[in-house]
Amino acid sequence: MTSIEPPSRPLTPAPLRRSTLRRSTLRALLPALLLLSLPARPQAPSPASPWRLVWSDEFNAPAGAPPDPAKWTFDLGGKGYGNHELETYTGHPANIQQKDGNLVITARNEDATGPDGIPRHYTSARIKTQGHFTQTYGRIEASLRLPGGKGIWPAFWMLGDTISTAGWPSTGEIDILEAIGDPSTVYSTLHGPGYSGGHAISAKFPLPAGETIDTAFHLYAVEWATGDIKFFFDDQLIAHRTPADLPAGARWAYDHPFFLIFNLAVGGDWPGNPNSTTTFPQQMLVDFVRVYTRNAPTLPAAPTIPAPSKTGAPSESAPLPGESNQHP
Repeated sequence: MTSIEPPSRPLTPAPLRRSTLRRSTLRALLPALLLLSLPARPQAPSPASPWRLVWSDEFNAPAGAPPDPAKWTFDLGGKGYGNHELETYTGHPANIQQKDGNLVITARNEDATGPDGIPRHYTSARIKTQGHFTQTYGRIEASLRLPGGKGIWPAFWMLGDTISTAGWPSTGEIDILEAIGDPSTVYSTLHGPGYSGGHAISAKFPLPAGETIDTAFHLYAVEWATGDIKFFFDDQLIAHRTPADLPAGARWAYDHPFFLIFNLAVGGDWPGNPNSTTTFPQQMLVDFVRVYTRNAPTLPAAPTIPAPSKTGAPSESAPLPGESNQHP
């Protein structure tokens, strides 16, 4: 019977006879010798990322901290914002704070009067990078878990930095994500001169079966280049816009810097107002927001041509005049 020593003690193999040792050693080395005799296979280089991160916020401050004031500023008050919205935007921790690695924007059913002096029955928050950060072209993305319900209107969007001089919609608006109550549907929209408001260029995207915006985080992104804007949901392309999509004679307004905005509106012309089915508080969670620029393409290295021989004749490995230097 073979005796097996317990794992707590090292196992000492029995000595082998010389002939057995030679055969065992050769059998063990044979696969390695065969591998050494084969020509080395070139390893394909790992593909370089086409994107380079230039700005982000991961929202990892302690619970209760406001958005980073070096990156964000607040829109405040109950102005309706051109949409007859019902909320007063505040900077109160009850409406906006960082918590558990997220930015939490909370809409509440409570009375408040903003700087406009108008009493309203809902509070929420809206922040923007205006005055701190703008971007022209690149990939802009955010990981979000969104609320749903009648009259609830979360958005992740961008406005042109000429808003104070050119005005809206001439400055351009890129709505990366909007939802208006239905947790299985999102919208991506462009507003510009001649195609804004009810005439904006918008795409409605029904989420894949079983997916909703209010039960999980999803990635919402735009990839923006000269004359080209693509919208994504979890890296699935959901809309692609170029100047060819504009009404005749309209101007493409997306060739200058834009700033970022997050907000959670209550009510308004598009989603309608909350009703008896709408529960409060409602929360919009932002795990992170990141901005990338596209890396310059890496050009292939120029081929190395061996120096000519002393007689001036080309070497055998150099292509003769008229021959191709390309490989199939």
